Amino acid sequence: MAEEERALLGSAGGDGGGGSPGSPRALPAVCDPRRLPHRLLVLALMCFLGFGGYFCYDNPAALQTQVQRDMMVNTAQFMALYAWYSWPNVVLCFFGGFLIDRVFGIRLGTIVFSVLVCVGQVIFALGALLNTFWVMDMGRFIFGIGGESLAVAQNTYAVSWFKGKELNLVFGLQLSMARIGSTVNMNIMGWIYSRVRDLLGYTGPSTLGLTLMIGGVTCLFSLTCALILAYLDKRAEKLLCKEQGKTGEVIKLTDVKDFSLSLWLIFVICVCYYAAIFPFIGLGKVFFIEKFKFSSEEASAINSIVYIISAPMSPVFGLLVDKLGKNIIWVLCAVITTLASHIMLAFTFWNPWIAMCLLGVAYSLLACALWPMVAFVVPEHQLGTAYGFMQSIQNLGLAIIAIAAGMILDTRGYLFLEVFFSACVCLSLIAVVMLYFVNHLTGGDLNWSAKKREKLQKVAATEMEEQERLRCQNEDDLAKLQPKADDFSLRNKYLSKLGAQMLVT
Repeated sequence: MAEEERALLGSAGGDGGGGSPGSPRALPAVCDPRRLPHRLLVLALMCFLGFGGYFCYDNPAALQTQVQRDMMVNTAQFMALYAWYSWPNVVLCFFGGFLIDRVFGIRLGTIVFSVLVCVGQVIFALGALLNTFWVMDMGRFIFGIGGESLAVAQNTYAVSWFKGKELNLVFGLQLSMARIGSTVNMNIMGWIYSRVRDLLGYTGPSTLGLTLMIGGVTCLFSLTCALILAYLDKRAEKLLCKEQGKTGEVIKLTDVKDFSLSLWLIFVICVCYYAAIFPFIGLGKVFFIEKFKFSSEEASAINSIVYIISAPMSPVFGLLVDKLGKNIIWVLCAVITTLASHIMLAFTFWNPWIAMCLLGVAYSLLACALWPMVAFVVPEHQLGTAYGFMQSIQNLGLAIIAIAAGMILDTRGYLFLEVFFSACVCLSLIAVVMLYFVNHLTGGDLNWSAKKREKLQKVAATEMEEQERLRCQNEDDLAKLQPKADDFSLRNKYLSKLGAQMLVT
């Protein structure tokens, strides 16, 4: 490490000449934390950091038929696997940043959360091997403790290594990699189960458990990335004298009482909308097999199309919303499109690829337009609390809706389930319309165009600069009015501090 530091300092302080034979050589680009190749390596590790978690999160959805058959559970019990993931994050959303900043640090925190993800997946698989469903639930609970907090750590690393406009691209790439992980899971886990079944010669809990254990290899891969990333970050800290990354989150639950009506409506939109997305995907594979007579492979493919579309479209829609503004209008379009998709799936036998593609586009658009709106209605010092509360309510809603969806499917069937999801989207639509009028009546900026928002931000910045200039000028004027101290008064001031007798003129 000392030799690397000398090489880095030597390259920075060199005058461009040939240098003496004994002078230290500059580090290769891939080893220099300041150079693009090294930062691209770090970016790749950041993206793969969450790959295993997102891959294993939807293992139950990819293996719904196998889980219910091999473990002999109904749909409500099956959906509890998703609920158990969400329960710990109702609370942990408020403390993930605190644990990273104050307890573990970004490097150790990332490793700890990655280990929890691995342990949770192993316990989940062991529950299947032992034919004990409550152990599978416990595994999902532990998996959830690590999964959401690992996403916070991933974002913290991004902010530590990349700045300014680079962050938009970095966050987009991280989201795309997460969706790729979910997509690969949907399309490969069924095939892995078939290969394990052919190897063992029978189906059952052992086949399911081995399949889930093989899927857990992706979590080990992400843990390896966490270890390498921790080493590179520690190395960069020594070479560049940079501080360890922090989330910067400030959580104060007392801020909740100051939340505006607009923010509460955003919370309602978030909960009701995602309640009709993630539980639907969790149950979607069997839905397409039963209603549209798809094969298992076709059902897996169409069930993953939402994530496939989201991977490339999220960065594109993010750029579009940044350029045009009008966030409420974009959210309204996304909600209406989602409602149309669910109605098509519920009441028609049209090709479901149409509805699912529309759902994928709408899902990508809403995420890019909804989440940034929080920053427009909340002061900067309350952002940590607002986003933590939003994620907490989202996880609470997903946990409750997941169980409710399973119970509806067990007792009423897929038609009533789709009506239920459509009702959730309708509530979201009502909240969007209310948000539009509340924003209009209160003179809010949620629906401003990007040009208008940029113009007003420049005016506000100019006013702040003018106020700062006047403040400095006033301080200078006051300083001029104060009498200048001569040598005699300075001597008396010094003697008084020493406790000596002051001279009298």
